[in-house]
Amino acid sequence: MTSTITMAELLVQPYRNANQDQVNQFYGLLATYPHLEWIAPDLEIADLAARFRAQHRLRIPDALHAATAAGCQATGFITNDAVFRRVEGFETLVLQELV
Repeated sequence: MTSTITMAELLVQPYRNANQDQVNQFYGLLATYPHLEWIAPDLEIADLAARFRAQHRLRIPDALHAATAAGCQATGFITNDAVFRRVEGFETLVLQELV
């Protein structure tokens, strides 16, 4: 599962580059990716994000991602940002560290 915030973050660079083909490729891949569930922020996730932001000094997008994972009882979090290790409740795998 992932937050709908993920799509907003992924599309910034293609839109900045006016690359509509890449926008379409991201949508085509991610909107139909098997077993990937998109979770939109709701009030419960917003509240948890505020708590994570206060406790762990996360930026709003990061707090929303963490709150989405925690709110869905995820046990793992895959990212390239080690800041998520500050959040307890799920194991964080930082991809850059595997390469």
